[in-house]
Amino acid sequence: MGYSPRKRAKRIFPAVGRKAHIKEVKPTEFAGYKVGMLHLMMLADKKGTPITNQEIAVPATLIEVPPLKVLGIRAYKNTSYGPKVAGEVWTDKTDKTLSRTIKSPKKISAKLEELEKNVSKFSDIMILAYTQPKSSGFEKKRPEIMEIGIGGEAVDAKLKYAKEKLGGEITVTDVFKQGEFVDSIAITKGKGFQGSVYRWGLKLLSHKSQKLHRKAGNLGPWHPHKTRPMVPQMGQMGFHKRTEYNKRVLKVGIDIKEIAKKGGWKNYGEINTNYLIVKGSIQGPAKRLIRLRTAIRPAPGIFGNVEVTKLGINV
Repeated sequence: MGYSPRKRAKRIFPAVGRKAHIKEVKPTEFAGYKVGMLHLMMLADKKGTPITNQEIAVPATLIEVPPLKVLGIRAYKNTSYGPKVAGEVWTDKTDKTLSRTIKSPKKISAKLEELEKNVSKFSDIMILAYTQPKSSGFEKKRPEIMEIGIGGEAVDAKLKYAKEKLGGEITVTDVFKQGEFVDSIAITKGKGFQGSVYRWGLKLLSHKSQKLHRKAGNLGPWHPHKTRPMVPQMGQMGFHKRTEYNKRVLKVGIDIKEIAKKGGWKNYGEINTNYLIVKGSIQGPAKRLIRLRTAIRPAPGIFGNVEVTKLGINV
């Protein structure tokens, strides 16, 4: 029942509800497109385990991360009803592809000077950024617009950083580094309308029970005279927003020759920009937008430096 009701997500890329709190003034999130899975050999670097400093095989996920372009600055202030938007500033330097997502940048009354003047009244500063899918390996034209948090404690320092990046680009090396833990937030692979056995993992009924076998044996008591929501029934499966915590960044790649594949990656194509290799699997199919956030509850333990000894891509 932890994820019920299992409805379809409202859109194909998710919103990040909780921002990571870090001391350094830099973006706390980034986004990229899932390419596929691979495997690599690395030295186990977690201290105090029987396999420390031994070579192990690790499954990993490859994500292409083209630079994000900063579209605007959004200021928040605290109210009795929670944080509310107090002002925005949008840049005039935008790509033509942005018109596929929004008709035109909306008219903002607040200017950058007004934000700097009233910075003491704000509680937080966020960045509005959009992706550049035209730089990736698959043919997608419509960019995604998202809100990205900025680390640090001083609001004026956040506004200064956002002002420097307004109209410019943010690369993955500005946000993440090798060995860091991140949270992956994305929409899972959609499986459509499925029955209760496949959807919930029910046990098949006996051949003597009823005419049907792939269903719940009991839909509930006589009273209350209605079917309760905890009864496992058929319905939508997949295409849900899910968050997976503590995915470790094993490699922040710039040289695309290291992961180049003849003919391109299956269901994706050629990789043209920077990439990330994250330990383990990540939700969603190929080409799905993955939002990566600095881990809000890092994994316990003492870890050393990540040392990849061999990279295998023929899987």
